Amino acid sequence: MADEEPLKLVQISPKGGAKKDGFNLVTEKVVSVNPEARQLEVELLAYDGKTVLLEVAEEAVAELQKIKPGDGATIRVVEEGGKRIAKSFRIRAKDPNAAKADAMLLDMKDTHWLNRKYAAESLGELKDPRAVGPLVAALTDEVGDVRQRAYDSLIKLGGVSVTSLIPLLVAEEEELRQAVTEIVRKIGKPAVEPLAVALGEADERLKARILKVLDRMGYKPKPT
Repeated sequence: MADEEPLKLVQISPKGGAKKDGFNLVTEKVVSVNPEARQLEVELLAYDGKTVLLEVAEEAVAELQKIKPGDGATIRVVEEGGKRIAKSFRIRAKDPNAAKADAMLLDMKDTHWLNRKYAAESLGELKDPRAVGPLVAALTDEVGDVRQRAYDSLIKLGGVSVTSLIPLLVAEEEELRQAVTEIVRKIGKPAVEPLAVALGEADERLKARILKVLDRMGYKPKPT
């Protein structure tokens, strides 16, 4: 392992070789923080998720304690004794709503229904478009409360949900078809354009359902 570390670290060398006055390492994601060991693991840009473990100078420990996993940072790195040492940080704190959405997206797969219920409800408030797929899947959750929260949240997400919902307008389960139809109707005007676009690619069965939904919403497709 001792021989592998320098090989890993050399990938962050500045162009033209090491610089005595150091260089800036920009990372979009801090992976882990260990203030006790004075270490910081960060994800390298353009290296497909590869990470590097940096030692942190004593004078930067106070700054190290402010960094959290998920933050972005610009790190001033210098070479001392053959090692690259983080001397200072400029932190770009992660959006707290994005961080919460990350946690809720994980909880959508939790085995406890109360966690799924809370996650489904929270994702509607956060309006993170990444929630569409998990919320659509939750419309068939085994627990009714989870299904209801997913239903409500998809309406709150609005037009961004519609494209993923359209195929379910012809789902085999009547309850699911009805739920999806009501979600689309309640989304209202933002649903019209994605419905109209889907008409051009739909088979006859789906086309009939889309036309019916549009009709119930009070919209008539323009004659071609």
